[in-house]
Amino acid sequence: MAMARGLRAIASPGTTAVFRNTSPTMMSKLARALLIALPLVAAGVAAQDPAPAPATATAPATATAPDGSKPYKVVDGYKVDAFTMTGFRTWRAAACDRCHGAEQQGLVGPSLVNSLKVLTKEDFVKTVRDGRLEKGMVSFKENQTVMSNIDALYAYLKGRSDGAITRARVEPMEAGAGS
Repeated sequence: MAMARGLRAIASPGTTAVFRNTSPTMMSKLARALLIALPLVAAGVAAQDPAPAPATATAPATATAPDGSKPYKVVDGYKVDAFTMTGFRTWRAAACDRCHGAEQQGLVGPSLVNSLKVLTKEDFVKTVRDGRLEKGMVSFKENQTVMSNIDALYAYLKGRSDGAITRARVEPMEAGAGS
């Protein structure tokens, strides 16, 4: 089997495959190609979930309603109201799990389960809208799906952080449940 000179993969016992005789320039090109390809693959995966409809005007707009209630409703730890379901779908559409993990436990980005225990809603909105480029967090202010559903996204993540939503993948609750 003929392979390009310098790109023959070899495997050593107890190690992963490495490239022998690969110049730093070639490795740099490979790294750039991966950096370009990974977001495109993730975008394709995110496109498989339908984009959520914008949250309605009747949806809660604050972390805690004036009566002290939470911005989410959940039954059995994973069945959520339509508003919170929109937040979950927004999470999936924006592919937030690429950096924050499928369980919001943190990967390259921080754990949102932990962060939302101390982060105010205003700080959350500011971070999502403006990003934190020095830490690698991109801005979502141009992403209409995220910005039109930011309250629902917060509700979903706050439910996860509070421990009320016990599974990352949620389902819609039945009509009349959780009222």
